[in-house]
Amino acid sequence: MNHFTIQDLLELPSRYRANLINSCTGYKSSNLLGTKDTEGNTNVAIFNSIIHIGSNPPMLGFILRPTTVSRGTYKNLKETGVFTVNQVHKTIIADAHHTAAKYDEGVSEFDKTELQEKYRDDFYAPYVKNSPIQLGCKYLNEYVIKENDTILVIGAIEHIYIDNNIMHKDGWAQLDKAQTVSCIGLDGYALPSLLDRFQYAKPDEKTQSLLKKS
Repeated sequence: MNHFTIQDLLELPSRYRANLINSCTGYKSSNLLGTKDTEGNTNVAIFNSIIHIGSNPPMLGFILRPTTVSRGTYKNLKETGVFTVNQVHKTIIADAHHTAAKYDEGVSEFDKTELQEKYRDDFYAPYVKNSPIQLGCKYLNEYVIKENDTILVIGAIEHIYIDNNIMHKDGWAQLDKAQTVSCIGLDGYALPSLLDRFQYAKPDEKTQSLLKKS
């Protein structure tokens, strides 16, 4: 097994170090964030840092890199107060990945890819058409992570659109049926398959499968 000390990591070439640390922390979610500025210019960008914050009230968060350079997503959601989160599925991974390219301000990634805008229920920010799970979110707050000057953005989930065929009766969404992908590091995409689902864990009780229960 390879062993890297902190000193080893700091002395690695920057791209090698980024690949290593980003991939060895495990699979990440893969989502497209849709925004629009006050002049009507749209933006869509891939993020692998979306995290669950809470379900009551419904909230999520994501990490923004330092804003020492222009960040279209951040600028737009601060101007308008809204953004969308759209899960990436296997048929759009190349276009989704391309949204990480640094285009000039005012150039929409929707125009540079085959991704299409979708507007729902008078929500200002665009959703990504055909994404199996689409969330409409309102900006709530942000917290600077002083250790590396990144920003944790917190959003309230105000709308959820989800394909019927991936939902279970108890509200659980079976993502493998939607063929949503996960991200390995910064540039790898994988299609997970469900292994099992278990009942709520209780002390001294055997773990029971929900899927194999008859």
